[in-house]
Amino acid sequence: MNVQPDFNFIKAMKEAGGDTLKQCYQCATCSVACPLSKDGDPFPRREMILAQWGMKEKLLADPNVFLCHHCGDCSDACPRGAKPGDVLGAIRAYAYQHYGWPSGLAKLCSSAKNLPMLIGIPAVTIFVLWLISGGMHIPAGEKFAHVGYTHFFGHWDFRLLSKNVLFIDIIMLSAVGIAAFSLYKAISSMWKKMEENLGIGEVLYRPSVSLFIKDFLWPSLKEIVSHNRFRECTVNVDRVRGHLPLMLAFIGLFIVTIYSAFTQDVIGIFIPSMHGPISMWNPIKLLANVSAVAMIVGIGILWMNRTKMEADGKASNTFYDWFLIWMIAGVGVTGLAAELLRLVGIPSLGYVVYYLHLVSVMMLFLYLPYTKFAHIVFRTFAMAFERFRESAYVKDPLND
Repeated sequence: MNVQPDFNFIKAMKEAGGDTLKQCYQCATCSVACPLSKDGDPFPRREMILAQWGMKEKLLADPNVFLCHHCGDCSDACPRGAKPGDVLGAIRAYAYQHYGWPSGLAKLCSSAKNLPMLIGIPAVTIFVLWLISGGMHIPAGEKFAHVGYTHFFGHWDFRLLSKNVLFIDIIMLSAVGIAAFSLYKAISSMWKKMEENLGIGEVLYRPSVSLFIKDFLWPSLKEIVSHNRFRECTVNVDRVRGHLPLMLAFIGLFIVTIYSAFTQDVIGIFIPSMHGPISMWNPIKLLANVSAVAMIVGIGILWMNRTKMEADGKASNTFYDWFLIWMIAGVGVTGLAAELLRLVGIPSLGYVVYYLHLVSVMMLFLYLPYTKFAHIVFRTFAMAFERFRESAYVKDPLND
């Protein structure tokens, strides 16, 4: 086999936390320790070989890279301190940058030196729109208690859509649209590469969209929600206590967002009073508050867990790992703080914190495809591909 190593790829991996890569001497202890490793598929030993050889294209088309959930068992068992878990994390970080669109934004999210720009883009965008909206003023305490942050971008009497909702829609839907399109391009490209990597030529039959969802995507989503594979970890099993409430928090906040968008953008057309703050006793509001607390608790556990792993030498300190933690913590803390400041009636500080909350949320949406957060999408489709490659669409049952 003619090996053409990509030295820039190796350099990028080392910068993203895979600097222990060269310490691996192929003893296969990692494959023995990993609960995902199977006969004929010595994961992650195979991936460590490909990484040492700089075989970027093979790794970017390897679903096993995205199936790894970085439990730490392999790194803990490695007699050479090669930290395969960190190497695989670095490969994923490179993949998000490689598949990301637009490429400039993807590269921006790859280094800590770009942090001022990463914060500045949403901060300036929201500030300018806040200025243009004419809503940049602090309301009196009595008005603040009544309208909350629903007049943050100002107010008009146009019954079809409130001014505040319009500006928030412009900001957040634009960020979500860029992220969604980037992820679509990334997953499409990755799936094509994974099919080519099977080495069986063109797949003759493909499932319809409904069958794909039913047979491959939906079972993968159920497995992710159940956290079954996380529970197979032994060294870092505490991560379940952080990941599970965080995942449930995002599900809860997704429900709240859909409810809010429907009531504000649809029902609000006929009942303008729906444009106001949601009542504290509304079940959806209770769900929002519980989800916010779960988000802070979950990210707090992951924060402490990551800090401990680094202190024990079981993980490397990388921007790739910490950037997502900072963003999620920012969303949770500013969101809850903004609500508390509204309840106690401090509009001046409340508006500042709410502005920071909008910045945090826009960052989370806009940078989703290029950060560790992208793993939830890449991993879901890698798990779907894992099922797909074992199905009759790929393997002829008559030849078994």
